[in-house]
Amino acid sequence: MEKKILVTGGAGYIGSHTVVELIESGYEPIIIDNFVNAEPKVIDRLQQIVGREVKLYEGDCNDEGFMRSVFSTEKNITGAIHFAAYKAVGESVEQPLKYYENNIGSLLVLLKIMKEFNARNFVFSSSCTVYGQPDNLPVTESTPKKPAESPYGNTKQICEEIIEDFVRSESSFRGIALRYFNPIGAHPSSLIGELPIGVPNNLVPFVTQTASGIREHLTIFGDDYDTPDGTCIRDYIHVVDLAKAHVKALDYIEGSNKDKQFELFNVGTGKGNTVLEVVKTFEHVSGESLNYKIGDRRSGDVEKVYANVDRSNQLLNWKAELDLERSLIDAWNWQKSLVENAK
Repeated sequence: MEKKILVTGGAGYIGSHTVVELIESGYEPIIIDNFVNAEPKVIDRLQQIVGREVKLYEGDCNDEGFMRSVFSTEKNITGAIHFAAYKAVGESVEQPLKYYENNIGSLLVLLKIMKEFNARNFVFSSSCTVYGQPDNLPVTESTPKKPAESPYGNTKQICEEIIEDFVRSESSFRGIALRYFNPIGAHPSSLIGELPIGVPNNLVPFVTQTASGIREHLTIFGDDYDTPDGTCIRDYIHVVDLAKAHVKALDYIEGSNKDKQFELFNVGTGKGNTVLEVVKTFEHVSGESLNYKIGDRRSGDVEKVYANVDRSNQLLNWKAELDLERSLIDAWNWQKSLVENAK
């Protein structure tokens, strides 16, 4: 029998790609989404990719009654992957209470209901933002956390601490926090990908929207950092590789020894690329020239961060396989399909 896994925010960017990988690995994902940051048509697209029905419950993870009804209806949910969080750094600075209420509130409700229904395996969508600007690179899971640069980053730190405290009080509960670096790309089918609502906050959607004429130009925030070309360095990981890490995390929880109840894993490529490298690589693989300009530094931006992924490679038996070129080709094909479908 396929193991049922609740996927909160399962219609979102990373969530939808993870649903595909779960099904292909023999799990039965149950999606919860309120479509605040996703579109309902994603569900149809998912069903096209996997060739079967995908279960969806539309509602809010902060609604305890709704969450209880999902667990009651589905029976035997063995675990959950929690993606349902607001994630725009700038908006979190402007509306901190919105971020604390949703990102922390939804986690508290979910853990409470999981305990009630004896669902014991939990994977949390965390972020490399918990490291702030690290003193040493690459960052390992034991790199000290710095004070968060934003309320969004702070919610990730707080949520990790909540999970750690919770699993300590529940002897049979297992938790993993995956600290993502910078997810980019799209499913090779071009049926699902990153769908930013309004102006994108992330580099690659801004690059692809500029190349397709939706945005007039791309602004690179600062070229005077202490990096090879002066632009910020990030660890860009293909979203399909990232999705596969969640499946490996579930497998690990179910099969590993039980002496560690809460564990942290970096999920990145282990390699950093500058913003200008991404722009130049995109121009190379797409054949498009980008209209970009250099702007001032953006407040809250970390100069450089990339992952040490030894722990994920060894314990989860996972590693990133898709390179920057492939990620950008898939992102560009996805963007072109959006433009085509809008006609």
